[in-house]
Amino acid sequence: MKNIILVGFMGTGKSAAGKKLAAKLDRDFIELDDMIEAREKMSIKDIFDKKGEPYFRQVEKEVVKEAAKREDVIMSAGGGAVVDEENFRNMKNSGIIICLKASPETILKRTKNLKTRPLLNVPDPKKQIEELLKKREPHYNKADFSIDTDNLNIEQVSEAIIKNLS
Repeated sequence: MKNIILVGFMGTGKSAAGKKLAAKLDRDFIELDDMIEAREKMSIKDIFDKKGEPYFRQVEKEVVKEAAKREDVIMSAGGGAVVDEENFRNMKNSGIIICLKASPETILKRTKNLKTRPLLNVPDPKKQIEELLKKREPHYNKADFSIDTDNLNIEQVSEAIIKNLS
């Protein structure tokens, strides 16, 4: 069976829904950001701080390519991974891409206490969320289908994914 790749902005529920989905479908779960941290032996935040976003994106590209070779897994991709055309192609060739979406307000509420989000460590995180969502939206819209997670719990998100797959 094809891979199921969850994409979308941070705070939309990709990791939690991916783990739940993997358990329900008896598949392995791959968190691409975890693979990056393991490879680099440092946190995403530290990679951004010490080596910069361009370096992070290059490592992310290598990890996406590597993960896309796997079969029958549930993958959670970082929020910006789909912006890169090569990443999108590798994910698309590997499986079904599902975008989890949420409003800027919901994203802010879900991420506001997380200091591990380098792109939101700015004076006005809501404005940053709105700008990044606007920039990434055309890429998110290329997913096979989308699910709005604003008013759903993780169980409901995983059920909506399964329903859309069948």
